Amino acid sequence: MQRLSSPVETMKSHYTVVVVGSGYGGAITASRLARAGQQVCVLERGKERQPGEYPDTLASATAEVQLDTPAGHLGSATGMFDVKVNAEMNAVVGCGLGGTSLINANVSLRPEPRIFSDPRWPAEVQRAGLAGLEEWFRRAEEILRPTPYPEDFPPLLKMQALERSAGSMGQRFYRLPINVTFADGVNPVGVEQRACTLCGDCVSGCNEGAKNTLLMNYLPDAVNHGAEIFTEVCVGWLERQDGRWLVHYQPLAGDRRVFDAADLVVAAEVVVLSAGTFGSTEILLRSKARGLPLSDRLGHHFSANGDVLGFGYNGDHAINGIGFGRLRPGEAEPVGPCISGIIDIREQPKLEDGLVIEEGSLPGAIAEVLPTFLAVSGDLVGEDMKHGVVDFAKREARKVESRLRGPRTGAMHNTQTYLVMSNDDGEGRMVLEDDRVRVHWPGIGDRPVFHRDNRELEAATRALGGQWVENPIWSKALHHSLITVHPLGGCVMADRAEDGVVD
Repeated sequence: MQRLSSPVETMKSHYTVVVVGSGYGGAITASRLARAGQQVCVLERGKERQPGEYPDTLASATAEVQLDTPAGHLGSATGMFDVKVNAEMNAVVGCGLGGTSLINANVSLRPEPRIFSDPRWPAEVQRAGLAGLEEWFRRAEEILRPTPYPEDFPPLLKMQALERSAGSMGQRFYRLPINVTFADGVNPVGVEQRACTLCGDCVSGCNEGAKNTLLMNYLPDAVNHGAEIFTEVCVGWLERQDGRWLVHYQPLAGDRRVFDAADLVVAAEVVVLSAGTFGSTEILLRSKARGLPLSDRLGHHFSANGDVLGFGYNGDHAINGIGFGRLRPGEAEPVGPCISGIIDIREQPKLEDGLVIEEGSLPGAIAEVLPTFLAVSGDLVGEDMKHGVVDFAKREARKVESRLRGPRTGAMHNTQTYLVMSNDDGEGRMVLEDDRVRVHWPGIGDRPVFHRDNRELEAATRALGGQWVENPIWSKALHHSLITVHPLGGCVMADRAEDGVVD
């Protein structure tokens, strides 16, 4: 596939529109405005990676990890896995052309209608509701093409296990819509895509070109209509001058921001800030510190989307939940897309009591470290679903098999990965410390919702046997720290500046 980005040296000094970030907000905006005849420039901090360039070994995956910690930044500034480390709330987001779409699990599940009745939404959104947004959902779905895992494709053991869990819990199970291509062909914007090979490596980057990331649709559409994209560009802050916006940025030299170099500037009539919860909030906090008049609600209302991670480790049933890595189709049994099924528990009397449980696959690139990691985690925080000498002996034998014969056998072959999305109170706070954004949310991991979510996952595991293993960082020793892959907030919508980051 032809490269979409241009050398930063070719960037003009002025555009009608500058879009910061190339995730869903930025990519869709760039496509729409370029189609409308605007002169559009897209600035992306990460690299452009095309199918075939994503990590498939432990060494290559490790090289793509960057850690942003209170003590400093570790790793490449353009590493695809951008890990935000904080005392109470951690996050993993994508860094690259296409944003987190590069490493997400493909799900396009529509929200419950009740979600738009929340009084925190602007009044116009509340009035429109889900029905009023139907046209916009339809437009997005035409391009992203979410579809359930096909009935005539090979059966997936991990999805069957999730259905077994749903049955034992008395909850609804179904195949949910995912942004994956299941037949070779040309997509709606003219990009040729291959059918999914069921490798299970969705979250380490799709090397087959079957995942409907933004690199496959909205971004090439934007370029085809005249947009210019520049990668490895770090936007620092914004200012308003003489009726125009000035976007201060630095090229990333050798994967690191050159802190002692003078900022470069590109001007625009319109700036669309779509750098994600962390990126957009950080840029606005820096801009406010330099005098840009912004609402005092900036940095408030951070939400983790009620995310919870857990494992049904070393169960009685085969799961096959580890991706191919460097294996090719035919060398391993089909894993399937990262997520293919859902236990939908959203229909509760109170909206905030709803949740969904999805199964996941772990990337083959990290397969070799998983047997030891989960065996140790099971010993430390695991809870046996069955007791007795015979069950114990079987579990221990499977653990030995995984260590001797590899992670696609034994205990790891029988391990289910769970992903929960639920509802938290959205009261986290984002602040600027040492010129980088940090999240403060004391006591969030002890909120009842997260204890409830973990109990539901334990119930899901009970149907499969083995051990229920909660996220190892969600422990008393680590003050019930959490990790999210769906960070929200920081610069929220509202009707007034007193309630959100608006004029």
